Amino acid sequence: MTETAPILQMQGIHKWFGTFQALDDCSLEVRPGERIVVCGPSGSGKSTLIRCVNQIETVDAGTIRFDGQLLDDSPRSRPIRKAIGMVFQQFNLFPHLSVLDNLTLAPMRVGGLSRAEALTLAHAQLSRVRIAEQAGKFPGQLSGGQQQRVAIARALCMQPRLMLFDEPTSALDPEMVNEVLDVMVDLAQGGMTMIVVTHEMGFARKVADRVVFMEGGRIVEVESPEDFFDRPRSPRAKAFLGKILSH
Repeated sequence: MTETAPILQMQGIHKWFGTFQALDDCSLEVRPGERIVVCGPSGSGKSTLIRCVNQIETVDAGTIRFDGQLLDDSPRSRPIRKAIGMVFQQFNLFPHLSVLDNLTLAPMRVGGLSRAEALTLAHAQLSRVRIAEQAGKFPGQLSGGQQQRVAIARALCMQPRLMLFDEPTSALDPEMVNEVLDVMVDLAQGGMTMIVVTHEMGFARKVADRVVFMEGGRIVEVESPEDFFDRPRSPRAKAFLGKILSH
């Protein structure tokens, strides 16, 4: 693979839930270091698209390749999936484990690190997301914004090459949104390859290399932030921006 080759290739992805088609012929390529923001109305397929990337959802047709290797739900794809981190709307932390134990669990059990190695990594990632002082606490003792930053640090502890964010600020009180977005901006500026599903259009303008607009399970537009916000091509994108930017 060359430096300019896509790290992620999605070709002709279809996904059905019973009789409902959630994804309809979606194709997208992401290059190393790119920051992609995926937006669109509720139910447009945004979350399903990125959940297919790390095989939380399996596709019904089409192919996904990561670093040139086919990605599916077979055992051979497990090592590939380890290189893809994900942060969810809900924090999904283990409430009975401390912050440190939440962060060291996967690196030890899945990554094969010793506890000392995992602790060193966990402390480094907590510092990276600006909550090093919360290491000994339990999730219930933290604010929502702090818990989401712990979730980001936990994903980073697996040292992913691609980070997926599924509306990471949607469950937060408004005053906690910026503390999470600031951490994501830092990751983006540090060169992390990212796909972010979000309605935070200020973040998209600031960070995205490309904006993907979805509706009805289809990718309608893939544009630079400048073109998407200032010159949207489709009536559907214009209507979406008219509603979301007026709030």
